[in-house]
Amino acid sequence: MSDINDLRNKMDEVTLKMIELLKTRTDIAKEIGEVKKNIGKGVTDEAREDSLRGKVISLCNNIGLDETMATKFLNFLLNESVKVQSRNKQTHLSIFLKAKSLEAQGKKIIHMEVGEPDFLPPKIVKDALEEVFDKGFLKYGQVKGMPVFRESLAKYVSKKFNVNIQQDNIIVSPGARFSIFTAITTLLNPGDEMIVIEPAWPAYKDCALNAGIKVRTINTTVEDKWEPSVEQIKSTINSNTKMIVLNYPNNPTGKILNEKLQDEIIQLAKENNLYILSDEIYSQYAKTSWKSILSYNYEKSIVTQSFSKSHAMTGFRVGYGIADSKIIEKMAKLEALCLTNVPEAIQYVAMKALEADTSNNTNTVQTRLDVLSKKASEMGLDFVVPDGAMYLFARINQEGFDGVNFANSALEKGLAVAPGEGFGNYKNFIRLSACQDEEVLVEGMNILGNIMRTNN
Repeated sequence: MSDINDLRNKMDEVTLKMIELLKTRTDIAKEIGEVKKNIGKGVTDEAREDSLRGKVISLCNNIGLDETMATKFLNFLLNESVKVQSRNKQTHLSIFLKAKSLEAQGKKIIHMEVGEPDFLPPKIVKDALEEVFDKGFLKYGQVKGMPVFRESLAKYVSKKFNVNIQQDNIIVSPGARFSIFTAITTLLNPGDEMIVIEPAWPAYKDCALNAGIKVRTINTTVEDKWEPSVEQIKSTINSNTKMIVLNYPNNPTGKILNEKLQDEIIQLAKENNLYILSDEIYSQYAKTSWKSILSYNYEKSIVTQSFSKSHAMTGFRVGYGIADSKIIEKMAKLEALCLTNVPEAIQYVAMKALEADTSNNTNTVQTRLDVLSKKASEMGLDFVVPDGAMYLFARINQEGFDGVNFANSALEKGLAVAPGEGFGNYKNFIRLSACQDEEVLVEGMNILGNIMRTNN
């Protein structure tokens, strides 16, 4: 008995020492974060992480420790560093909240920071809102969503993307964001790795960080027209990699992958038995050829969709996930734990919205994107003409330009834009949303031009 107690005491001593070292490491991470902030460097440094990962693997080989366990522990430490260095990071949402606060004080703000269409939902939505009470959609419902709504969604998706989807492949969620959250949280375990191609909507990274998942980023550039290489992805995959996130048409760049490259990425995922999480909420706004991940019939794919962009129903908070029924079951368990079910009244309204013709929304946003692109080109902004979505991601070629400082100063002039660093290590970029009337967009771009001339 004394032997086991001695061993336990030794293990306790080691554990306490590890906690002390964790405190020391966290303090150093904070100092590094301050230095990075002062010199304008991004939070994540993939090259340094790869170097440290190599040293850890080499050490494991020398001391006879399981490499997978050690790298999972390393991923925990790296995530903690990211957390302490990201606490004051500003995104499009932080600018949006500041803009709303200024509006409450009576200041006029042109909103080009968020992807919220200014047009109304289809007329049928208004009619459906008046019907829900009489039709009795007022009670608790099934966590995956109303069967009649899921059946309607299955038919809608099958017809739209020429695939065979059943209602068991559908889960209704409060916005696509929640389906993304449940997919990442239920399918991956702490210490696992997930690949994200940047620039990217920050929620993928945030959801992963919250679940203890390490995000490995593939950085793309405006010079390469925001196109990743298969070699980049292949070299990032290791034994801890479990998922690749795709978002095309892309937020913030509007990029659509060419079909050959997309085919190669899917094949790579299949070869390595990886999940593919494909956020396709901007599919209605594709201006060039686009192919849904559903077309590959890959059993480890999860596609998310939403009524927010396509039907201008941002405030209704209704989206859905499409996946193999076994994946849907896992996602449903977490959704049940968090919120029981999406209100049936909202589901009914969304179901009726499926009957509406939203092609005019597509035409409107595409025309506005053209207006943005023309103005941005005249102003000398560095960008790739979007293949779709509703944004322009532009580099400001001015010495010492900082997107966060610029976004905050632009608010004072009545213009809200999204700083590029919210989408990855893109400090000298801003994202411009094409969700306002053309005249308003031109006015916003004129304000942008005036600020640039003042700063130059």
